[in-house]
Amino acid sequence: MAELRALVVDWGGVLTEPLEGAIRAWAAVDGVDFDHYVSVMREWLGVQQGELAADNPVAALERGEIEVPHFEEQLAARLTEVTGHPIEPVGLLQRMFDNFEHAPAMSALVLRAKRAGLRTGLLSNSWGNEYPREGWDQMFDAVVISGEVGMRKPEPEIYRHVLELLGVRPEETVFVDDLQPNLGAAEAMGIVTVHHTSYDETATTLEGLFGVPLRG
Repeated sequence: MAELRALVVDWGGVLTEPLEGAIRAWAAVDGVDFDHYVSVMREWLGVQQGELAADNPVAALERGEIEVPHFEEQLAARLTEVTGHPIEPVGLLQRMFDNFEHAPAMSALVLRAKRAGLRTGLLSNSWGNEYPREGWDQMFDAVVISGEVGMRKPEPEIYRHVLELLGVRPEETVFVDDLQPNLGAAEAMGIVTVHHTSYDETATTLEGLFGVPLRG
């Protein structure tokens, strides 16, 4: 097995608290049944987020091919259809992002990994949101945001892009994400993957893989 030299992490659901809680909080405020929201995402992304629907606004947004207001109009219109009451499109995504909570323990883990000599990277699918980038210069050697590069997970090109920026091979890299389709695509390229479900489990797994202490 090749020496592991790099750690790449997702943002939403890894460097933030789990996304379901944030989406549920938004849905309650906007009067959207959470299951209705999930059904719309499944229409656009597929049940397992693998095979994309032919008309998929999420993929277009994540690649930066459509503007946020356009996506908000499409999502609000579809949610209005399935919920039976009007959903306000203006500021829809910001209302979602307002409920995202930072996961400081995971950010600290990444910082310790970099200080231990590992190459570190962020690989995130963006929904046009502003990222809290303060301190990223100290945390990351490379930052890849889907909408800024015109690629998205789980497309192989975006994984190759972050590997090139970090100067590492797939087999030298560990990728942490909370979504299985993104992990599956990375595994197919030879990247070592960790399914993030909690700080404790991820920290334990990464310490075992890299052989260095990563907890505070």
